[in-house]
Amino acid sequence: MTGLPTTHRRLVSTVTTDGQVRLSLQNVPLPTPGDDEVVVRVEASPINPSDLGVLLALTEGTAFERDGDAAVARLSPPVQRALSARAGIDLPVGNEGAGVVVAAGASDAAQALLGKTVALAGGGFYAQYRKAPAAACMIVPDGTSAEEGASSYVNPLTALGMVGTLKREGYKGLVHTAAASNLGQMLVKLCAADGIPLVNIVRSDAQAQLLRDLGAEHVVDMTADDFMPKLIEAIAATQAFLAFDAVGGGKLAGQILAAMEQAALRTQKVDGPYGSRQMKQVYVYGGLSTAPTEFNRGFGMRWRMGGWLLTYFLEDIGAAEAKALRARVAAELKTTFASKYTKRITLEDMLDAEIIAAFGKRATGEKYLVLPQR
Repeated sequence: MTGLPTTHRRLVSTVTTDGQVRLSLQNVPLPTPGDDEVVVRVEASPINPSDLGVLLALTEGTAFERDGDAAVARLSPPVQRALSARAGIDLPVGNEGAGVVVAAGASDAAQALLGKTVALAGGGFYAQYRKAPAAACMIVPDGTSAEEGASSYVNPLTALGMVGTLKREGYKGLVHTAAASNLGQMLVKLCAADGIPLVNIVRSDAQAQLLRDLGAEHVVDMTADDFMPKLIEAIAATQAFLAFDAVGGGKLAGQILAAMEQAALRTQKVDGPYGSRQMKQVYVYGGLSTAPTEFNRGFGMRWRMGGWLLTYFLEDIGAAEAKALRARVAAELKTTFASKYTKRITLEDMLDAEIIAAFGKRATGEKYLVLPQR
């Protein structure tokens, strides 16, 4: 690999045996690709909510302090027990990213990627270089930068996965929480393009206006006094009896089920003491709130609440369908699946306590992009 460095820097998260989580930068040997592999010079990698569980080890971003060449935080006893299998292991972090292929193995597929800007996922992207299978790389369209391609996996495929789940399970409309996020904005555009009614739950007037400016028809502010009546009206109008909840903790998931039941009862008779016959499903796919999930069972007997993970959805649909979804993402990377970033930071910045506290807030509409080559 002529002209390339022999080592590179990567960020790791380590749960120590004395009950701390430690973020640090390591100098490690530059990886050598196998026959069907490539080495990507990582130029951009986003911080997604799904990254924070591993990165911060289930600890609040405000708990971190700078300690020499690292950032550290004390773990609570329950978190120590939950993460005991991680003790003493340096975990590379960063679910997805994009960059230029600078080295390739002997296979035709790998060699064809040399010099190409690619996007991919698989972990360990808060690093200057990343080895990956050639088959995992998506060549971004001509004229697309690494920054534009960096968020081409988690959010776009999650949006497509939500729509795919709706179709597979036979629902007509969707409810989505934390809807002003980058993912939420993608979902607004995707559902409009595919003719799927969408109810967007946000947390402020400003977020509501942002989505209306994108063309969203049904936007409900969960902080407003008339939240529940407005939510019931929106679900009744859209027949959205499938919801994806990014918040997880608190009462919101239960409120959605209750609103679904009231919307169903506008067109259905009560089935004795058991409520409506309408199946109501809430999938919790995120954890913006770490509080317990609370709900009062005032929504009949036909309901489900469960977890949803993109990885499992992709496994369920199979390689051919997943490849077709990736092709759609590539084709619409600058339109439907475009991402916006509020701040760009370096690997060194990720050890700054104030910056960790900022991106650790999981604030809707505040997305950080890591630029490892700076």
